[in-house]
Amino acid sequence: MSAQSKNLPIRMVSRVVHGFGRGSKDLGIPTANVNLDKDTLKCSIDDYDELPTGIYWGFARIGEPSAEGKGEAGGDSVLGRVYTAAISIGYNPTYNNKEKTVEPHLIAEPDHPQRHASSTGETQFQDFYDKTIVLSVVGFLRNELPFEGLDKLTEAIKKDIDDAVNLANGTEPFIIAERMWVKSASRI
Repeated sequence: MSAQSKNLPIRMVSRVVHGFGRGSKDLGIPTANVNLDKDTLKCSIDDYDELPTGIYWGFARIGEPSAEGKGEAGGDSVLGRVYTAAISIGYNPTYNNKEKTVEPHLIAEPDHPQRHASSTGETQFQDFYDKTIVLSVVGFLRNELPFEGLDKLTEAIKKDIDDAVNLANGTEPFIIAERMWVKSASRI
């Protein structure tokens, strides 16, 4: 078992904060950056510095749980729904970050109007700053890698998104359990 897989699933509850803005602006693949401040982050791993770096898949919810499949604001609201996520944990080596970040990209269902709304054809939702995020990191996809140029990075992320969608559609009990935890949890 790899170091990245031995602690999975990793469960987190925190707040969405401003990131570097590169996911939306540079790549067309926005992320809901997790506040890693020790007073805000609640995590199933005691020390966030121990979070293994890499690219993962899992599930995320922004805001309070929804009722009967509606978002917390009702109708087609994004808030309160469970989404598949492609998740970067690490230092973004293409950009040479000095601080570790946790950056999930929420992926809408294929028929959702926002599913292909970004400049690269990926999900584009509104900003979620200061909203609660509930995140389950379920599986490991690949190691963090530096890429030669943004086109290569975007291509790799799009593959990560496809892989995350395929894996999240699994019917294994642990996948169903993590989706249900994200749907209903408000704390670790």
